[in-house]
Amino acid sequence: MDNSIIIIVCALAGVVAGAMLTYFILNNALRSKKDGIISEAEKEGETIKEKKILQAKEKFLELKAQHEREVSDKNNKVKQAEDRAKSKERELSQQQEQLKRKDKEIESQKENLARLTEQNQKKQADLDKTNARVIAQLEELSKLSADQAKVQLMEMLKEEARNASASQIQSIVDEAKLKANQEAKKIVIQTIQRTAVEHAVENSVSVFNIENDEIKGRIIGREGRNIRALEAATGVEIIVDDTPEAIVLSCFDPVRREIARLSLHQLVTDGRIHPARIEEVVAKVKKNIEEEIVEVGKRTCIELGVHGLHSELVRMVGRMKYRSSYGQNLLQHSREVANLCSTMASELGLNPKTAKRAGLLHDIGKVPDDESELPHAILGMKLAEKYGEKPEVCNAIGAHHDEIEMTTLLSPIIQVCDAISGARPGARREVVEAYIQRLRDLENLAMEFPGVSKSFAIQAGRELRVMVEADKVTDEQADAMAISLASRIETEMTYPGQVRVTVIREKRAVGVAR
Repeated sequence: MDNSIIIIVCALAGVVAGAMLTYFILNNALRSKKDGIISEAEKEGETIKEKKILQAKEKFLELKAQHEREVSDKNNKVKQAEDRAKSKERELSQQQEQLKRKDKEIESQKENLARLTEQNQKKQADLDKTNARVIAQLEELSKLSADQAKVQLMEMLKEEARNASASQIQSIVDEAKLKANQEAKKIVIQTIQRTAVEHAVENSVSVFNIENDEIKGRIIGREGRNIRALEAATGVEIIVDDTPEAIVLSCFDPVRREIARLSLHQLVTDGRIHPARIEEVVAKVKKNIEEEIVEVGKRTCIELGVHGLHSELVRMVGRMKYRSSYGQNLLQHSREVANLCSTMASELGLNPKTAKRAGLLHDIGKVPDDESELPHAILGMKLAEKYGEKPEVCNAIGAHHDEIEMTTLLSPIIQVCDAISGARPGARREVVEAYIQRLRDLENLAMEFPGVSKSFAIQAGRELRVMVEADKVTDEQADAMAISLASRIETEMTYPGQVRVTVIREKRAVGVAR
């Protein structure tokens, strides 16, 4: 055991000795490596230091050169400023010398002016003395003072100028009147000659031709129900007499006559003629007529070259086709007036397009949708203003019958052309217009009663048919309405012969089987 311990101790001593030897070897190696690293670091530090010193020197030299350049630039600017200041001083000194010379010249001119003024004063005093002496001599010779002579001379000159101007003005006025009348006649004659018109007069009846007389019985219907339904739906008197192959449609309103004629044509062509079919066809034809009215208005505007009209004004122009004024078709009259206005405006140097527009629209107050108490010229002007027409066009429409004051040259042109169109031979019939107005008054009088849906003046005004609503008017009230309406016609209207009042109350019940 002691040997083992000794061996162990020896082993441990060997291990310790090896460890210590290794330590010394490693320590020496680390120390030498440390010394090498330190020496390399010192060398790199010296190198970096030298580089930084060189960079600092270069930067210093660069900054020094820049500073020297800036100093040199400033010195140059200062020198230039000094040179400019010196040149300014030289210029100022030269100007001062010039001012001194001018002051001397002005002083010399003032002295000369003073001498001349003194001389003029002396001459003026001499002239005043001479004038006073002459005036005194004249006053002594004429027995008048100077003021009296001035007044007398002025009065003589005024009288002479007044007489001369009066004679000159009279001759100018006479010449202007003569030329104005000649030119006006020339313009009117040329305008009429350059405008072609149609000589056609509206009547109050239309003839519907049929192929054979058997169709008359179908149109009349059983116990006359078809013809009554047709008259009630259209407001037109249908005269079926012995005239061969013809049926006469009588009504003062051309629109109603056209609706009745087209409805009859469709019914006869279709072959189905009964009250329900009649009402359906009449309603369809009314719609077609409205479309045709719009088409006529558009076509008229295109033919006349009037563009940009409001759609309502276009429709009113189309309605003129079915309206007459004293027997003269209103659309033809308006077209004629439009062409006359265009020609006359061209002759006078005005805008022919504006004149044609005003001529076409001058009577739109005669075809409103609603009845109005206003004169047609004022109503037409209000409609034109409502739909955006120019003020000169509106004034021309409103002033063509002198209801308002004329404000433009276009207004008298419209008035003159309206008179030319209406006054030409064969254009109008006073009797027809009065007759149509009487029939309209008859219908309007019936429409004033409550519960009335339609009213038609037929048989040339000898009969008034009034359609009432069955749910608003009883049979007893219908009897009383007929008597009351006849009484009002007697007291309020003038008419030849007698007028029969027929009040129709019809109750219809409709059922649909599906």
